[in-house]
Amino acid sequence: MDDDAMRAELEVETAAIETELEKRSFTAMLSGKYDADSAILAIHAGAGGTDSQDWAQMLQRMYLRWAEMRGFETEILDTTEGEEAGIKSATMAINGRYAYGYLRSEKGVHRLVRLSPFDSAHRRHTSFALIEILPQVALDNPEVPIDMADVKIDVYRSSGAGGQNVQKNATAIRLTHLPSGLVVTCQNERSQSQNRESALRVLAARLFEIQQAKQEQEIAVLKGDYTKAEWGSQIRSYVLHPYQMVKDHRTEYEVGNAQSVLDGGLDGLMEAFLRQG
Repeated sequence: MDDDAMRAELEVETAAIETELEKRSFTAMLSGKYDADSAILAIHAGAGGTDSQDWAQMLQRMYLRWAEMRGFETEILDTTEGEEAGIKSATMAINGRYAYGYLRSEKGVHRLVRLSPFDSAHRRHTSFALIEILPQVALDNPEVPIDMADVKIDVYRSSGAGGQNVQKNATAIRLTHLPSGLVVTCQNERSQSQNRESALRVLAARLFEIQQAKQEQEIAVLKGDYTKAEWGSQIRSYVLHPYQMVKDHRTEYEVGNAQSVLDGGLDGLMEAFLRQG
């Protein structure tokens, strides 16, 4: 083999080794206790009326597209529709290895700046939505014991879009965890038993989050650096007018093509966050 051919072959092998090392290095960052688990993702429209509800639905589409590109399975567990457009809230399961590890970068307030399609004067509007990310913990997890005697179960009819979509039978489930006051609803499956199981999964995830937050707060108080987590400032801004840009305010990572991000191209933003962490 001549020198040029050998050099070309070595370059290919070197590139393959570097790619594999990069992949393993990144996977090593997803080494948290629950990083390899599936996730529960919840979206809540903020102040801003119809624009924010439309923004919440845009975010839902973005995460569904991202999950599809990653090969993750998705399951919409509960949705509250907006009055005119969009959604007030949605809860979905994203199932796959490292789903939670990647998605924990998304927790917080997301801000959209654009010319409003709902404003007759077509003025620029700013909308907000809150993203919650929870690990899917097993229902038999000893860290999150659920005594069913503490859970009030209500059954009601799903609110459909009309016509054939309206449920004739009461299949939607509302769980109220009496000790904590947590309320979880699930109405997107056809059977009452499926909705009950899904609602219990979300309840377990929310109880786990409360428990983790309490532990972190206690540690932070002891260290003297506790600050209350609130809606507060956004973690990321998506600007569609007067220019296009997505900027993560924690890492300063920017993407000039906002539409590519809204179409599910989140990996760069997620990886920048995880590398910083």
